[in-house]
This record gives sequence, structure tokens and C-alpha cells, in this order.
Amino acid sequence: MDHPDFRVRGGKIFATLAYPDGKWGMVKLTPEQQEEFVGPEPGVFEPAKGGWGRDGATSVRLKSATKSILRPAMTAAWCNAAPKKLAQEFEAGLE
Repeated sequence: MDHPDFRVRGGKIFATLAYPDGKWGMVKLTPEQQEEFVGPEPGVFEPAKGGWGRDGATSVRLKSATKSILRPAMTAAWCNAAPKKLAQEFEAGLE
């Protein structure tokens, strides 16, 4: 693929840029998380097309995404992809 991606330890992708084009990014959420982000911010987030979207892949309209809106989605996607122990340590540090 010809677009930048973001990976956690072990190489798992949790987000990408410029997919399907430079106006968009994508975060890998759970379907439940996707609902939590799309509902209040439909101008920023929308389910990706097809099966990926049904599985939680969420497109991000980059022009509309602010740091305060995008950061929680990136954090959730990172925790989803990170090794369980690493994600637990990170989440414990947030409390």
C-alpha cells in the first residue's frame, strides 16, 4: 500500500493516513467504539466501506478532525492493537 501507517510494538497497524486519498485517514476501532465516535462527530468519523467498516475500521475526515476530537480515537485504536500488557500499563497511567 502506498500510504503511511501507524504501528504499535509487534508491527500491528492501528491507523493510516491518505486512504483512500489525502483527505482521509483511518483508525481501527471496535464496532462499539466506532458508534461512540461516529455518533457525536459524524462530520469527522464515518464507518469505512464494506466489511472493514462493519468490523470497526473508521474513516476520519482529516480537514474536520481537531486534536481534541482525534486523540481519543487514536488512543483507543492504539490500545486495541497493542499487546495486552502494554495497553493495560498505558491505561493504568491514565487513571
